[in-house]
Amino acid sequence: MLRVENLVAGYGRTRILHGVSLNVPKGGLVALLGGNGTGKSTTLKSIVGLVDVQEGQVVLNDQVVNTIPPEQRSALGLSLVPQGKEVFAAMSVEENLLMGAFHRRRDRAGIAADLEGVYQRFKRLRERRKVNAGMLSGGERQMLSIGRSLMARPSVLLLDEPSAALAPRIVEEIAEAILGLRALGLTLLLVEQNVGMALDIADYIYVIRGGRIAYEREVGSGIAMEELQEFYLGGQEH
Repeated sequence: MLRVENLVAGYGRTRILHGVSLNVPKGGLVALLGGNGTGKSTTLKSIVGLVDVQEGQVVLNDQVVNTIPPEQRSALGLSLVPQGKEVFAAMSVEENLLMGAFHRRRDRAGIAADLEGVYQRFKRLRERRKVNAGMLSGGERQMLSIGRSLMARPSVLLLDEPSAALAPRIVEEIAEAILGLRALGLTLLLVEQNVGMALDIADYIYVIRGGRIAYEREVGSGIAMEELQEFYLGGQEH
């Protein structure tokens, strides 16, 4: 469903990605792992159009999309949950969620149904729907960020480090929520530094190092934490 082929991308003359290729099949949950500064977030931003692609292709449902604007990619079903639990702090939870459906604001019935769906999935957001988003905890902000992306009705959801800086109990809740989205039929690409969480929920993993894919493997095929650490810290490539 989503393919990244030999992607070269960066900022100005600085190249961050040096030929990244990966595949996310329809209904799959794929994790892109790596340390700080390895190109994980740049990969996601390149897919949705926030970073210019210098070489290679982003292909969604057999359509090359890296030459079209970000808003058109969103309309085709690509949605990014950015790193940092970004919310509109001065707006209420519900106003934040409605911003996710702004491009289809005339579809009042559909928006109301989707809003109810988000509240059913994240019950704490219903309880706090009139509270300004700036008053939320880190976990609640992450739920809000995911919920806002769902309001765009994506077919492919990209999540950039959703477990970052969260307590273990909240990380478990976020992991369960991600599995629930997969059960809805969404296709998911998850960027993470939390290897344990990724191995618990993903079907397939890629490890990126220095802007290149250093390792890939299907989860459940004998992956050892020690083996992954070698690819994180250097040395091997596969």
